[in-house]
Amino acid sequence: MERRKFIGKTGCGLLGLAAAGGILEAAPAQAAGQDQKPAAPPPPPAPAQRRTRHKIDIEIFEARPDTWCHKKGDKFEYPTDWGKICPWLRASLNEFVRMLEMGVTLPWMYENTPYQKVVDPDGITTEYVRCPDPTANLVAKITRTKIG
Repeated sequence: MERRKFIGKTGCGLLGLAAAGGILEAAPAQAAGQDQKPAAPPPPPAPAQRRTRHKIDIEIFEARPDTWCHKKGDKFEYPTDWGKICPWLRASLNEFVRMLEMGVTLPWMYENTPYQKVVDPDGITTEYVRCPDPTANLVAKITRTKIG
């Protein structure tokens, strides 16, 4: 008896492999010389829900008056003005901006600080990020506004 026919009829201890890859089903057809047709592909996933769009604005909320890069009140739109922001501050802002852009709301509040966080799932959400430059004493306020 040919090996393929033997395996196809008896399984010969390959039941685990057969369950994983369909070896037992494929062997008899190959032995008989029949053409095999590939299994139909799975149906496509359900259409994704339309992602909500957000407008991201960055404002320098706090800064030393003599800082070299940004002044209190400077405003930037993301992503249009991203290149105008100091690289140190940009590095600190990056993950926060990306999360807010994707609709994430961070769970913490800024209790006992001058930073008043706003969390409104249907409108505006704010977050505060400090620049790592120890000489700047700079804090940026990120404002996310739902637009769609």
